[in-house]
Amino acid sequence: MLKRYMHGRERHFAMLNDNRVVRPFGWGTEFVIGETEPGSEAAELKRLSADWIDRSEEYFALPADGIEYSESDAVIRWQSAVETPDAENNTAIARYFPANKNKRSAVVILPHWNAKAGTYFDLAKLFARLGVSAFRLTMPYHEERMPPDLERADHLVAPNIGRTLQSVRQAVLDTRAAVKWLKTQGYERVGIVGTSIGSCTGFLAFVHDMDIEAGVFNHVSGYFSDVVWHGLSTYHVKESLEEHVSLEELRDMWRPISPLTYMPKLAAQPHRPQRYIYTRYDLTFPLDLSLETMAALRRNGIKHSETVLPCGHYTLGEKPWVYIDGYKIVSFLRKHLK
Repeated sequence: MLKRYMHGRERHFAMLNDNRVVRPFGWGTEFVIGETEPGSEAAELKRLSADWIDRSEEYFALPADGIEYSESDAVIRWQSAVETPDAENNTAIARYFPANKNKRSAVVILPHWNAKAGTYFDLAKLFARLGVSAFRLTMPYHEERMPPDLERADHLVAPNIGRTLQSVRQAVLDTRAAVKWLKTQGYERVGIVGTSIGSCTGFLAFVHDMDIEAGVFNHVSGYFSDVVWHGLSTYHVKESLEEHVSLEELRDMWRPISPLTYMPKLAAQPHRPQRYIYTRYDLTFPLDLSLETMAALRRNGIKHSETVLPCGHYTLGEKPWVYIDGYKIVSFLRKHLK
């Protein structure tokens, strides 16, 4: 009974303001390596993906020549480390919520896919009131970073394989740049919380940046490809992909942006506090994908906190679940960023 009710609510919320567009498929090698010979794109993407995983420290590294930040009215801007074809998207933007004069702890907040302007500000303000400064990042292709021809952030999760690789890498590097800015401001301990795609990119940043002291990953899945293939919110992306590529092929190409790829790497690092929150009736990050990720954490001996809530992806944003989720996020990071 509860499962049927929650799934009904999930479908209702997912289809509100449904302006999803089935965009053309593309291999997108031009977004990651330049033009390739026609017919060689799939093999080249698989080869490059394996290489990027082997060199992930380099793949997710910030530029050595530093980053110039500008600040105006608590809005921080900088040139993104990844240059895309869309000029608007190449300026990273974050809103800063300082906690009085306390410079001990701060948290970077990564929103979900297609989050609107102002979302997560309440969470950021709550952190600040409780003594933890917050830095809410605008994800690639969202809000001010969205090109005028888009209504949704379609280039972040796209049926264009190379463009999606480029966009997610950009999100990870923007996150690392946000952490770096907080460190330059004197913060001693920096945490991270990401929701949905923010959870994925936050995890990738967490594994590749030891300056992140603690993390909360809100909605959990191991393979980027499998969420797109099986998730309710990405049916339009799959519709374009499945005519040209299998799930297994897509999984290989998108391994560099998939959390399960880096479980052994995380296991080899010194322990940092980490909490994974997932929902039992999720149709966007289906439950079996979350359970697979939890099993991988245990299999690799990674100490972690695990929370499952009896709601779904969209209903997690509804009362009372949004309050429970907020408590689980804030209490964990406050405790471990003291």
